[in-house]
Amino acid sequence: MELKGKTALVTGAARRVGRVIALTLAGRGARVIITYNQSGAEVATVVREIEAAGVEGLALRADLANSSQVRAMAEQAVAAFGGVDLLVNNAAVYFRTPFDRLTEADWDRTLIPNLKGPFLTSLTLGRHMRARGAGVIVNIADWAGERPYRDYLPYCVSKAGVIALTRGLALELAPAVRVNCVCPGPVLLPEDLGADEVAGVIAGTPLGRVGTPEDIARAVAFLAESGDFITGAALMGDGGRLIGP
Repeated sequence: MELKGKTALVTGAARRVGRVIALTLAGRGARVIITYNQSGAEVATVVREIEAAGVEGLALRADLANSSQVRAMAEQAVAAFGGVDLLVNNAAVYFRTPFDRLTEADWDRTLIPNLKGPFLTSLTLGRHMRARGAGVIVNIADWAGERPYRDYLPYCVSKAGVIALTRGLALELAPAVRVNCVCPGPVLLPEDLGADEVAGVIAGTPLGRVGTPEDIARAVAFLAESGDFITGAALMGDGGRLIGP
């Protein structure tokens, strides 16, 4: 699918990796809709940056874990541009949750946005794409969905769920809609990591560096534009972290 002239919807695109994904798709000629829940001021800046690329931009507010709000958001997106060709499920939360202090509330505040959100948006817009006869969904998972690490149990489980969701959706929506996911590794490390911890992460990454949001955005664009015979795949964008020591 050539992105030029198509409509992409990127969830959680007000900042960080989501913002770069949105701008990368705009740079390839796609109209870009971004969703947000609380980041209003940042969203306005991103929309201006999208429009500066010479394409239309739109921001829609929705709680993606609320089915009625997701349906309303999808209806607004379709009304604005006639349809959605590419959905990028990027919105997520990332909390440190040491096991000895882990609570049910920690579980819910992670699993609901990280897994229920992509499920609801994919259910709604996936059916829309299937009815139109074409579409692409790219979920943002994490290498930790394949190899969990300590102190982030709910997060790791949520991303394992995103990988499973990707594979299940690929079956349910084929052949009209392709569904894949990108699994970032060490990209935009937590600000509370010390120098020794950062050095340890780099040492455990075979490519010897921390990734960039641009690395992930390019992977998303590849799966949208060039992966016409790829569906149900989990593309590792982790610098080899999964296979590292």
